[in-house]
Amino acid sequence: MTNDMPETTPSEPTAKPAARWRIPLVIGAVLAGAVLGYVGVSGLRHPAGGDVACNSAVDLAKKIAPLAHGEVAALTMATTPLRLPDLAFEDANGQPKKLSDWRGKIVLVNLWATWCVPCRKEMPALDSLQTKLGGKDFEVVAINIDTRDPDKPKNFLREANLTNLGYFSDQKAKVFQDLKNIGKALGMPTSVLVDGNGCEIANIAGPAEWASDDAIKLVKAALQPAAAGF
Repeated sequence: MTNDMPETTPSEPTAKPAARWRIPLVIGAVLAGAVLGYVGVSGLRHPAGGDVACNSAVDLAKKIAPLAHGEVAALTMATTPLRLPDLAFEDANGQPKKLSDWRGKIVLVNLWATWCVPCRKEMPALDSLQTKLGGKDFEVVAINIDTRDPDKPKNFLREANLTNLGYFSDQKAKVFQDLKNIGKALGMPTSVLVDGNGCEIANIAGPAEWASDDAIKLVKAALQPAAAGF
């Protein structure tokens, strides 16, 4: 009968104690590395409360929250500081634009498409809001995400006589994906009220009557602290 077990050499008895010492040392090194790795990574993360540069947007959201009723009751007010991605799109002339181009101004970012029936119904109210409050402190930035026939959304706005809204588009619909990635675009239309630092004040999934007294009062309340340097 053959012996398949490895032969024991004379050196093995002295090697085993060394191995027993090495195991705790290796484990200790692994644990230390894990701790250092965690500290290093966590040190690069934003604070648990979000982007501290956006704290003022959350404070503003709390102040205007009582006005989120009636026609704008579906608004979700920001509770965690969040800076939006620097959304990239184009203007009516095909020139590149970014959300950061509106820094210093409160913006209502709206995503819409001609294939979205609630979007089409909402556009006149957005046009009216821009007419009433648009200016140096506020603008409605409605971004069309039709991926086919770029003339169709332009024709829709012209035929509906919606002339006060600037025309912006993203034929790749990346702006929708960018907002979806941070949980701010669940469907169409979607709107996000953004402060002058690019931080979320509030968002809504679905249409709202932006021309209503409720909406006007809420946006005006958001503008007043901004004008006062809040």
